[in-house]
Amino acid sequence: MKQVTIQTENIILIVLDYGAVIQKLLVKGKDGNYTNVVVGLNYPSAYKNDKKCLGACVGRYAGRISKGGFVLDQESYPLHNLNGVHLHGGKQGFAQKTWKFEEVNNGPEPFIKLSYFSKHLEEGYPGNLKVTLTYKIKDNALIIEHKAETDRTTVLNLTNHSYFKLDKEEGIEDYLLQMNCTHFTESNTNQLPTGKFVSVKGTPYNFLEERRLGSTPLDLPFAIHPKTNLAARVSSKKSGIIMTIQTNQPALIVYTPPEFPGICFETQNFPDAPNQPNFPSSVLKPGEKYRNIAQYHFSVK
Repeated sequence: MKQVTIQTENIILIVLDYGAVIQKLLVKGKDGNYTNVVVGLNYPSAYKNDKKCLGACVGRYAGRISKGGFVLDQESYPLHNLNGVHLHGGKQGFAQKTWKFEEVNNGPEPFIKLSYFSKHLEEGYPGNLKVTLTYKIKDNALIIEHKAETDRTTVLNLTNHSYFKLDKEEGIEDYLLQMNCTHFTESNTNQLPTGKFVSVKGTPYNFLEERRLGSTPLDLPFAIHPKTNLAARVSSKKSGIIMTIQTNQPALIVYTPPEFPGICFETQNFPDAPNQPNFPSSVLKPGEKYRNIAQYHFSVK
């Protein structure tokens, strides 16, 4: 397993080739000391047994797909599933693959570029898929860019699955959160979308105005307001670290795991889009270029 580090004056990033994992993201706080703002494992080898996709690239399809698969161009593609639910790309998705370090640049805007080639029908998905993933540090921000091309029509939805923790406290209830998300997707008992959007107003999930995160568990796909690419802002009074999230994607999946303190902000398409005609299309055709870009900007107050 290989490990690469890049850094600027205020940010240090450590990445593994296994799962393209962000192992550590160190951000300088108001006291001048670094805080690791992602939940990670100390030893790279431990990620082989990780079931939470800590810091990894999730694909081919991030999130859930219903019906045990999908139909594309009148052809059925069955996928690995449990009780009809396919999750995070299958039995061995991109988070469990060994990626290739293509380039490491240590200039003033350092970056790490990785690649992965997913063969036709890997985990049941059609098309030979070429994926590149770039982690770049620029202007106190971590920029994550996923790109992909296919040789036959397929579905695709990639994201980074980092769990953020902005301080060294035991919980995240006191974080302040604001999201430019007016709606979330209605879900059934299996956490599969019904295809309907529900207004956040009058629900515990209304973070249109900044407020304390509290103890409400989150595991929801939110619809980012189409007139903004600023998806969310979260901060810790303890460390003084503020993180803002920008993206070109339509959805922000926000997840707080019950097992440990941390919060995911997954920028992506909506779960189950291949089976939900109301959702933005997840179809990628030959000659088209997939591009998912997310920016996590850090500042200190």
